Amino acid sequence: MAEKKTTKAAAAKVAEAPKKETVKKATKKVAAKKVISYTAENVGFKAGDVYQALATAQKALSVKEIAAQANIAEEEVLLGAGWLLKEGKITEAEGKIVLA
Repeated sequence: MAEKKTTKAAAAKVAEAPKKETVKKATKKVAAKKVISYTAENVGFKAGDVYQALATAQKALSVKEIAAQANIAEEEVLLGAGWLLKEGKITEAEGKIVLA
């Protein structure tokens, strides 16, 4: 069998084939970490947020539940809980935090 020879015109037609559109992939945006101020004033405010969340719920809450209810980070809940624990305003019950 004889091989088929391609001409320049035929090669140009092949080169002119429609290009596929590239689809941009959606990049996942990473939320910037919230900077927590470790001043006594700020920790005192977080303690107030934790206390209000517990007082509103009137039951024992986990750290995650308090964070969601008070709209603060879990680390801030722990800071506020430490403050309240030192003052004797909260205790631990069944792995959760409850008002004393």
